[in-house]
Amino acid sequence: MTCSLRLAAIWLLAVAGMGPAARADELSEKLAQLMDAPPYEQAHWGALFVDQETGETLYERQSRKLFAPASVTKLYTVAAALDAFGADHRFKTPVYRRGELADGVLKGDLILVPSGDLTLGGRTTASGEIAFQNSDHTYANYSDDGGLTEQDPLAGLHELARQAAAAGLKKLDGDVIIDDRLFAPIESTGSGPRTVQPVLLNDNLIDFLITPGEEGEPATVVVRPESKLIQVTSNVKTGEKSASTSITIRGGNGQYTVSGTIPAGRKPLVRQTEMDDAPAMLRGLFLEALRKAGVETTAEPAIAASPKDLPRSDEYAGLTKIAELTSPPFAENAKLVLKVSHNLHASALPLLVDLRHGGKGTLAGGLRRHRECFERLGVETGQISFGGGAGGARADYVTPAATVQLLRGMTKHKDFAAYERALPILGVDGTLASIGKGGPLQDKLRAKTGTLTWDNTLGGNSLLQSKALAGYMTTKQGKKVIFAVFVNGVPMKEGVTTRRIGSDLVKVCELIHEAN
Repeated sequence: MTCSLRLAAIWLLAVAGMGPAARADELSEKLAQLMDAPPYEQAHWGALFVDQETGETLYERQSRKLFAPASVTKLYTVAAALDAFGADHRFKTPVYRRGELADGVLKGDLILVPSGDLTLGGRTTASGEIAFQNSDHTYANYSDDGGLTEQDPLAGLHELARQAAAAGLKKLDGDVIIDDRLFAPIESTGSGPRTVQPVLLNDNLIDFLITPGEEGEPATVVVRPESKLIQVTSNVKTGEKSASTSITIRGGNGQYTVSGTIPAGRKPLVRQTEMDDAPAMLRGLFLEALRKAGVETTAEPAIAASPKDLPRSDEYAGLTKIAELTSPPFAENAKLVLKVSHNLHASALPLLVDLRHGGKGTLAGGLRRHRECFERLGVETGQISFGGGAGGARADYVTPAATVQLLRGMTKHKDFAAYERALPILGVDGTLASIGKGGPLQDKLRAKTGTLTWDNTLGGNSLLQSKALAGYMTTKQGKKVIFAVFVNGVPMKEGVTTRRIGSDLVKVCELIHEAN
């Protein structure tokens, strides 16, 4: 063999030595360097990346160990709800009249019956979708980036009032009653509004939009929903451009004082507070809507408890429906929950799933229905522990393997297109809007994020309980990949932030993307 031939043979052997096994070793080494870097010396990583078509494992690390998933839990919650309702399901919110309607006068009551609509028309666009901001108003007290949608949160109530007037109602000589018996209220398992209940109007929040003026001048405070029932006194001043934002909201029962400082030149700031009594507020706001629709009312719009003289469930068949609000398709609810990580709605979904299956609308009943759904999807339910639907319950733990099983099972579900479309897109929208911009995976990764932190009082900092990312992505060579990656137990110190950790999770995905 000549020298040149020997060199060629050696080169070919070297190339062969960088085959799949060698490339996998190189990938594993790069991933280990990232996951074992100083910020993660005390942390725990779990990951699984598989080929969507074949199920072949591309990378694995502790994939059958339990990890706190934070809001990745919502992948499971929405999957079970889509399976129960279907992407095209629409909730209907009726208003019944009790009493005779003669010459435009109703001597009796109007009964509004919340029936599972999570937005009550308050986010519906002209095209029939549910609008969202990448940083939802339910998180506004934890972030200066919270935004409000442009839709009127009272639009659904105005539509119901319009229908009632069109049905001949000119005067209500009775009261508005809110039938809030769909399910018993429970506590949400995530940040944002605390109480999950059948009445959901503007997520049961009062929003304050604070806009700075010129330096040294008062700021402008606008309240939503707009109502005479909600009065605001503003003591917010506009500070220097370098000033920090400091806003305090005090009060209740429709009377609020907003105080503090907002820097000159910054974009309008959103802050919010939870309604004291959502059913009572709904009653008052619906009475206002009726008056705006031209209906005279003897009952006064006020933040007062609704009377509880409610019909038995079987009596509704004998009452006349005077108005009904139809929601957008459930696919839009799924999109809102997953895009912005909506804790309140995610916490409500198990209760609605239980009702859909003939249950009483309990969390326990809903989670049992979830388990049945996951088993049908091919998920090993012994690798899952859930105490709620949003991801903040102490019992919430899953394995990367189970999460990938769920995601792969959903690819075969009839509503997979709606499920995939509902996920945040890296560098584009939702909770992934500001991450990965300009990177190799921008617009090629759809996934649910998760973040859960606790105060470390002893250490004077925070502990990242969980940072998580799970979903679907397309690699450099066009391979479709399903993945789940979790990191738990990261001390938040020395410049370590949730954003930095989130970027590292994306880097894990980018390394897999480049190698496949």
